[in-house]
Amino acid sequence: MTTTQTKRRPTRGRKLIIAALVLGALLVAADFALAAAGEYQVAQRMRQQFRLGEDPSVRINGFPFTTQALAGDYRDVEISASGVPVGDQLRDLEIRANLHHVRIGLSDLLSGNTANARIDQVRGSVKIQAADLNRLVNQVTPFSDMAIEPDNRVEPAAGRQPDPSTAAVKLSGNTTVAGRKIRLAAYGTVSLVDGQVALAVDDVELDETSLAGLDAVLGAVRQALSVTIDPGVLPFTVTPTAVRVESGAFTVEGTVNDIPLDQGNGR
Repeated sequence: MTTTQTKRRPTRGRKLIIAALVLGALLVAADFALAAAGEYQVAQRMRQQFRLGEDPSVRINGFPFTTQALAGDYRDVEISASGVPVGDQLRDLEIRANLHHVRIGLSDLLSGNTANARIDQVRGSVKIQAADLNRLVNQVTPFSDMAIEPDNRVEPAAGRQPDPSTAAVKLSGNTTVAGRKIRLAAYGTVSLVDGQVALAVDDVELDETSLAGLDAVLGAVRQALSVTIDPGVLPFTVTPTAVRVESGAFTVEGTVNDIPLDQGNGR
């Protein structure tokens, strides 16, 4: 033996570890590739269902995908699309559907054959953005910079469950009265009425209280903001049962159980 330090050859154990790591990486890559192929097929089908101009975003959650595929049970599939138009005034809807336990064989999924596929539960929602509300309101009174926020002044009644079909809302924006630009804040409720979103304004605050004919101004603002919005049919024809107010939007949502994947959307 010389004093020169020599390199040691990898032991058999190290070789096995390296081989296992490489194999694991290949299996993970194959799993993601298989999931991507399944997501593509679902996106193609949902594009037809929702009558979209382009494929929606589809994500099959849960790892590994392969075990779900072998069982034919996909626990959570997320589908979303933005910028969806409905009618003449709504141009920027965001639709979303969470599919829980989609039941379809792997070969059918990869071939796009969804005729026999079923879903245990679908939670569907449509989000109405402030820009679309602004566009609707402008039909009565010109507004700009419309903002939607929850009305945090309203506290839930103690011991009572809130009604999911009604929510308190604060709207704010700019309008012009008698040639003067004013800033206002309006408070009211947004409710579900026969699947549509009904907005009712109870209180209006202006940053200018010395306007001539103030009562007439407040009346015009209430009339302009008290609109009914038809968001169209929810994904998978889910019946809307709840409405939420969040920063910048209203969200209408509902849940349906045990339906076919190919159930028409009707948009």
